[in-house]
Amino acid sequence: MAEVLPVYWYVIIAVLWLGYLALEGFDLGVGMLVRFWARDEPRRRVLLNIIGPVWEGNEVWLITAVGAMFAAFPFWYAAVFSTLYLPMLVMLFGLILRAVSIEYRGKAATDAGREIWTWTLGIGSFLAAFMAGVLLVLTTTGLPLDANGDRVGGPFVWVTGPALLGGLAVVGFSLAQAWAFIGLKTDGAPRRSAARFLSTWTPLAVLPLLVWAGLVVARGDRPWTWALLVLAVVAVAASVVAARAGREGLAFTSLTLVLVLAWTAIMVTQYPVVLPSTVDPQFSLTAQLASSGPYTLGLMAVISLIFVPIVLAYTGWSYWMFRRRLADTHIPEAHLVEPL
Repeated sequence: MAEVLPVYWYVIIAVLWLGYLALEGFDLGVGMLVRFWARDEPRRRVLLNIIGPVWEGNEVWLITAVGAMFAAFPFWYAAVFSTLYLPMLVMLFGLILRAVSIEYRGKAATDAGREIWTWTLGIGSFLAAFMAGVLLVLTTTGLPLDANGDRVGGPFVWVTGPALLGGLAVVGFSLAQAWAFIGLKTDGAPRRSAARFLSTWTPLAVLPLLVWAGLVVARGDRPWTWALLVLAVVAVAASVVAARAGREGLAFTSLTLVLVLAWTAIMVTQYPVVLPSTVDPQFSLTAQLASSGPYTLGLMAVISLIFVPIVLAYTGWSYWMFRRRLADTHIPEAHLVEPL
């Protein structure tokens, strides 16, 4: 049983990060598109309204994933966040900026104030998505760690080619997933425009994600995981075809499948290593070495088996309750409140 528990929690943490990327991905993408894609105020308000009921709940996946790493694999958590504290701080700043912008944009008393919050929303969403990619790609491709799990080098040692690739991977996937979600949740002009962008730019947007997965799989010793990447490419093509055919649900599902297949290939190839060392492979952290004791893992496993299904059921219920489409015509005219 003691040997099974680290595997169980490795899978749980992988699923939690997958849930964060799949769900938070589209609302971070929508946040970027509010500034850099939507051309007028009615469309921006449509975009904000389609993520309004769910964006806060999507952030729970990040909190839970990081909390599970801390409790189940404390040495993994310590090595990652002590080495990558700067990108993590920037990511948290982006999330805070995004949250504040969503709340205060509608309360702006002037058009200029609303425009400022629109810019901060786009910038905050970009920073959060980019830094999440930096954190995850370096966790899977390696960090300069010594035998004690301590960082070798200065505070910017994480600024590398793989870090840029990971940032682009999450930003690109978030934009594609956002276009798919907009097509699924809106009607009229936003729906048609999202379908056009999705069918045109999806291959380029998800290319960094596939390259990231390919680099990890090529480094591993499980050749069958290449089949997962082949299926991911097929899913990309399916999302493009579905977008052109006006099948938004299939396009969104296909894009989510791309992420599931690529992330599964990465995490399966990685195991049992949870954090590779670029200094010496012998310094890499494994699931068995980085995990908590059997009692902690067992108690947490019982708790997770009780509460994870409840959280999943509530999440599904909330998406079902807010399943209807929105159009420009559903948004009332904007009005400014004169200060007293």
